[in-house]
Amino acid sequence: MTIINGESDARLAVTAAKAGAAVVRDLYGGRLARYEKTAGDFATEADLAAERAILDVLGAARPDDAVTGEEGGSTGSAEARRRWLVDPLCGTLNYAVRSMLVGVNVALRVDGETTAAATADPFSGEVFWTDGTRARLSAEHGDEELVPSAACALVDVNLDPPFVNASGFRAALLLADPDFAEWFRPRVISSTLALAWVAAGRRAAYVTDGDMRDSVHFTAGIALCQAAGCTVTGLDGEPVYTGSSGLIAAADPGTHAALLAMIKRQA
Repeated sequence: MTIINGESDARLAVTAAKAGAAVVRDLYGGRLARYEKTAGDFATEADLAAERAILDVLGAARPDDAVTGEEGGSTGSAEARRRWLVDPLCGTLNYAVRSMLVGVNVALRVDGETTAAATADPFSGEVFWTDGTRARLSAEHGDEELVPSAACALVDVNLDPPFVNASGFRAALLLADPDFAEWFRPRVISSTLALAWVAAGRRAAYVTDGDMRDSVHFTAGIALCQAAGCTVTGLDGEPVYTGSSGLIAAADPGTHAALLAMIKRQA
């Protein structure tokens, strides 16, 4: 565990995520300006304000670290050993229509490894965090260990584009697989908060397309799942971060194997 100026990276990730979550919570329900990014995608005032709050915390504690934020882009050297990845409001479309299914993600990558991460739920007050070794939940009653479980049989499937592996995988087709209905029940919350729920035993698995490498959206949740002991790979079953091969994060090997077999049938 790295400690600088008396504070560990993991605790700093928690503090930063809480700062962003406070902004998201305070601005919820208001009439927020929207800033168009791409077709069907936009940021709100809350996204930008939450990112500023997170960057203020990180900048004050680790001024020499590089940062990549979803809204503001990258600062610092492209070759920096230490880089924070910030997704200030994961679930912007939910948030914009007054749905509380959102998360705030902060993660630190050091020499290509995620060594600290936190995902905050602005509305429950929960913060899921890891120091790269253990995975914990911080709530009003104190910290507790994250324990994955597939017992609920709920699988969250991300149906949002981009679909970089469309030639071999379609999330919608996974839901249509007869074995999926036999084994699982689908959920779609459209926020990577669901990855934290896999680590915490509230989801059996999470499946998405996309490129996971240095992703502001997925890095924190992947780190939580790995530290909690989940089975985490790309859609092809290979180690995550080895290419643009999406993600299967499952509570246990059996759940992972079942989902991987269904996905391989598409190819």
